[in-house]
Amino acid sequence: MRVTCHHLPMRVVLIEDDPSMAQPLIEGLARHGFEVQWANTGTQGIEDARAADVVLLDLGLPDIDGLEVCTAIRQRSEVPILIVSARGQESDRVQGLELGADDYIVKPFSMRELAARIRANVRRRPAANEAMEFGGITIDRDQHSATHEGTELGLTPKEFELLAVLAEEPGRVVPRTELYARIWDPVWVGSGKSLDVHVTTLRKKLPPTIAIEAVRGVGYRLAEQSAPSD
Repeated sequence: MRVTCHHLPMRVVLIEDDPSMAQPLIEGLARHGFEVQWANTGTQGIEDARAADVVLLDLGLPDIDGLEVCTAIRQRSEVPILIVSARGQESDRVQGLELGADDYIVKPFSMRELAARIRANVRRRPAANEAMEFGGITIDRDQHSATHEGTELGLTPKEFELLAVLAEEPGRVVPRTELYARIWDPVWVGSGKSLDVHVTTLRKKLPPTIAIEAVRGVGYRLAEQSAPSD
C-alpha cells in the first residue's frame, strides 16, 4: 500500500494573537512531535500558511477577522485548516466549515485531542495522484475510482469515502466518531445507523479476500483474509 508519510516533524502554523494562549499550545504540540510556527496576526498567518502541513486558526485576531483569514488561506491552498475558538455556537461552527475549514475545535480542549485531530485531518489529504493499494484493490481519490483487478467496484460516493478512509491505515481501528466526522460532517447529527448500513452495503461489493471488521463499541478496521476454498 502507498500512502503519504511525514518523515520530518509535521509543521503546524498557529495563528493566535494572545501569547498566553499561544505558548502552551506551542509547548504542548512540541511534546507531541510537531514543529510549530507562531503567527500573531492574520496577515502573517496567511503568508506562513504557504509552507504549512496544517494550520491552527483562532478567530479573534487583531487585524483581520479569523473567518476572512480562513477564506484567504483556502483560496490559495488545500492545507488542512483547524479552527480553534471559544465561539461554540452551532452557527459559528457551520460558518467556519462552510468557509473552508476542515475541523472546528471549541476551547477548552485537551492537547491529546488536538494532536489526534491534527493527525486525522492531515491523513484526509493524501498527496495528489497518490493511489492506495490494498488486497488487490486500487483506490484513486483523484478519479474517485475503486477497482479490483481492473474492474470497477461500483461504489456509491459514501461507500467510496468509507473504503478510502479505512484503507489509509489497514489494521487500525477507526473510531465511529472519526468516520462520521470525515465522511459525513464534523457536526453530523443524523442517524447513528447510517454508518452501519454503509458498511453492510460496502462489504457486499468487496472481494472475499478483504474484510471490514467491527470492533464492538469502538469502530471498524480493514483487514485481509484468506479466500474461501471451493
